[in-house]
Amino acid sequence: MHRMKEWNENRSYLNKLFYGIGTLLTGLKTSITVFFRRKTTEQYPENRKELVMFDRFRGTLIMPHNEHNEHKCIACGLCQNTCPNETIEVISRTEETAEGKKKKVLAAYHYDLGCCMFCQLCVNICPTGAIRFDTQYENAVFNRDLLVKTLNHPGSKVIEKK
Repeated sequence: MHRMKEWNENRSYLNKLFYGIGTLLTGLKTSITVFFRRKTTEQYPENRKELVMFDRFRGTLIMPHNEHNEHKCIACGLCQNTCPNETIEVISRTEETAEGKKKKVLAAYHYDLGCCMFCQLCVNICPTGAIRFDTQYENAVFNRDLLVKTLNHPGSKVIEKK
């Protein structure tokens, strides 16, 4: 800061004037360049049908199910523990298998889209790849309760390893 003050005091009036004009022209050049660029604005409400987001877009968290209503979630709770703002709630129950062993089973997987900051830590930590982000981008609602979603389908179960 002190050097800048000395630099300004040692310059003459004309030097300061030419310096100011030079910076003005630099700013005008940038503005004119941007003005003549090709526009990339999307006309969002009108082109909603053909607008497709790119593959890496983080829209909303989903849990894919196959045609037999099976998912990959083993209810380990790593995603819930990793989430920095407690967006995910994994509710599990214990069932007994045919061999007499106790097994943890997913009862409900709640996801609060309104609190999610889309950091993708839950997706990266999932050992089975049970959850991922979708490219759906329209999430506006009038009631915040509608942003809390249950990702597992009713009656769904984990895919059994063979």
